[in-house]
Amino acid sequence: MTENSKGTALITGASSGIGAVYADRLSRRGYDLILVARNRARLMDLAKHLADETGRAVEVIAADLGQKGGLAEVETLLRADAGITMLVNNAGVGATDPLLASDIDKMEEMLTLNVNALTRLTYAAAPGFVTRGAGTVINIASIAGVAPERLNGVYGASKAFVLAFSLSLQSELAGKGIRVQAVLPGATATDFWSIAGTPLEHVPSEIVMSAEDMVDAALAGLEIGEQVTIPSLPDIGDWAAYEAARQKLMPNLSRSVPASRYGVERNKRLLSA
Repeated sequence: MTENSKGTALITGASSGIGAVYADRLSRRGYDLILVARNRARLMDLAKHLADETGRAVEVIAADLGQKGGLAEVETLLRADAGITMLVNNAGVGATDPLLASDIDKMEEMLTLNVNALTRLTYAAAPGFVTRGAGTVINIASIAGVAPERLNGVYGASKAFVLAFSLSLQSELAGKGIRVQAVLPGATATDFWSIAGTPLEHVPSEIVMSAEDMVDAALAGLEIGEQVTIPSLPDIGDWAAYEAARQKLMPNLSRSVPASRYGVERNKRLLSA
């Protein structure tokens, strides 16, 4: 760890796009970095650039988190390195084809990366954070997590998992000094789109945010204590209303009798008469 460091931020999917911007912004905020992605050459170029620009220590790990070996390597590091103070779970893939037009094997690969890898890395980092009484987990979800109709349904479901997982962690780790933030970007100008099957130029420009603006907004949200950050949402009160409606459901989600609209109790009485 370098002098005057805020600790080390481990960022997955760090070789380009949102992950690379997080690497830039966090290094300039005083974090040393561990950058994880499959493309070693890109990682090395980014690491050299950031080390030269900021003077921070930058380590690279070329690992495929969709494979058990690569994932295990990063899990081991998260458990062992007490200098890691932040985990940015950014690695993920998407899809834009309708479900019935999608390759089920590709969908399984997406779930492995978007859900399984994120979960295992969080479980590797969280116990150490709790022991040390400090740490930050940033989980990159998507607006598709609350609007699954917008894109491929499996992708939306994977991001709904990320949101639900983050909310659960926030509740479970409350009071332990751990910050957990779920970030729900809308359409962002990265190579996500070409990989997912829809070139960026086919996406209406009025809904596309730059990766730089997205990350800057997300980090601003973290600084002001937001647990869920939607960078493009003009009125945070809309999310507060959404969350309040969800909380209102809680007392009635599990009861000993069915709701009266189903007529179950009435039918039972008629049958017993």
